[in-house]
Amino acid sequence: MPALDPSAESEIIEMALSDHVSFDAIRDLYGLGAEQVQTLMRTRLKAGSYRAWRKRVRRFSDRRAVYK
Repeated sequence: MPALDPSAESEIIEMALSDHVSFDAIRDLYGLGAEQVQTLMRTRLKAGSYRAWRKRVRRFSDRRAVYK
């Protein structure tokens, strides 16, 4: 994963937590793929917050053809 400044990390986390921003949009802006975003989220969020985020992303992706 490329070295990111703290403001970029904060923006990526905010985008990833949003239900309206896809992983493709994050990749286009910052060059990070879905796996790299998940790694960033895992290292920067509390364990429970990360699990809740992954559960929400998984639940929505099961219901919609295109989500994150």
